[in-house]
Amino acid sequence: MKKFSKLMLSLAIAVISVASFVFPNLTSAEGKTYTIATDITFAPFEFQDTNGEFVGIDIDLLNAIAEDQGFNVEIKPLGFNAAVQALESKQVDGVIAGMSITDERKRKFDFSDPYFESGVVMAVAEGNEDITSYEDLNGKKVAVKTGTEGASFAQSIQDEYGFKIVTFDDSANMYDDVKTGNSQAVFDDYPVLAYGVAQGNGLQIVTEKEVGGSYGFAVAKGENTELLEKFNDGLANLEESGEYQDILDKYLEAKKSSDTENGFFGLLKESFPSLMKGLKMTLILTVVSLIIASILGVLFGLCRVAHNSVLRAIGTIYVDIFRGTPLIVQAFFIYFGLPAALDFRISAVTAGIITLSLNAGAYMAEIVRGGIESVDKGQMEAARSLGLPYKTAMAKVILPQAIRLMIPSIINQFIITLKDTSILSIIGINELTQSGKIIIARNLESFQMWLIVGVMYFIIIMILTKVSNRMERKIQNGKA
Repeated sequence: MKKFSKLMLSLAIAVISVASFVFPNLTSAEGKTYTIATDITFAPFEFQDTNGEFVGIDIDLLNAIAEDQGFNVEIKPLGFNAAVQALESKQVDGVIAGMSITDERKRKFDFSDPYFESGVVMAVAEGNEDITSYEDLNGKKVAVKTGTEGASFAQSIQDEYGFKIVTFDDSANMYDDVKTGNSQAVFDDYPVLAYGVAQGNGLQIVTEKEVGGSYGFAVAKGENTELLEKFNDGLANLEESGEYQDILDKYLEAKKSSDTENGFFGLLKESFPSLMKGLKMTLILTVVSLIIASILGVLFGLCRVAHNSVLRAIGTIYVDIFRGTPLIVQAFFIYFGLPAALDFRISAVTAGIITLSLNAGAYMAEIVRGGIESVDKGQMEAARSLGLPYKTAMAKVILPQAIRLMIPSIINQFIITLKDTSILSIIGINELTQSGKIIIARNLESFQMWLIVGVMYFIIIMILTKVSNRMERKIQNGKA
């Protein structure tokens, strides 16, 4: 009885933990909670500090307004493109991500009063004396970030000065492209680029600031008017009290911290807690998804070898759909497409698990089919001749033999799924790859950080590979 009670208690704790993790809004504090999407790789407006906290002009401003107006916010770090899509599909209540107010965007979104007047500058690699003006860009490549004032400005003068535009989703990769010489210049919003230069991004600004647009807080067209009013009222209060200017000064005048440890090991020490959280999420996504995928794989794998033509067709359609489309498309469809079409919300983690499960399930189904077909057909014939029904023969005779043959392939699928979790960073899941992106946005140490992330993936995958090889040897030698 005591063992049963302990078991039930453990299950209850597990269920509560999963529920609070997957559905965080169920445990929200007093006051209405709004889900706000942001970029968090757009310093100094939004990024993550060394303590793992979301900070920046946008984040501090939003938190101050929320406190002033008596509501709560849940930050979703999605990246700019995904944040905009999330707002369009009503997965979030609003977006604050250094988002310029344009006529085109006004057709889809309602904007707050402007909270920042931006501008655009051009930068080149440090030491580059060949490019000092727009006239020097003829025939050259110019890097821009999607959705920024810099991108809009570059497009407006592209034909006049004859350069090619290369588009990136985050600032760190954009700056690296210029530093490595793949692109010769970059256009970016002035405060973002100036902050990056101050933090040592390896670039130098070579032009005067061009007049830019205004940043605004966005909600879906005709939706959340109450939230928009609260934002405007809070912004006015902060401007009147002087807190708004204090927030701007905190980040726009910030210099690179002298406390930051230099070198590979210094960066590893500083980033290790965040990376371990990302690795934990990666492993959770992988394990949970593969458990579900295994169930789906067995079901649809059996459908693939069934005598019933309808079942075979069902199994074939499922496998063809999820093997025949890219994982990233499946993630976008499940997280953005379905909620927009059916008018419901789903957490990024839940959408990620569903995506990985369905995708891996299709490959597991083929592993199961191959394992079953590799068992000598005489085994089934012998079992049926002894009077065993088809289902019993499959469960008691064929599957146990097939599973032994499938184990190496299953472990290999585990490795593939683990690597596939990195794609889910596109919908804002803070797994290992996303953790690396966020850290790079803060310190701009892309080479060393990607090396660390790569080593972490390599260690985990090599462990799994060794386990797979050992199991395979046991099966071949002793069939243990």
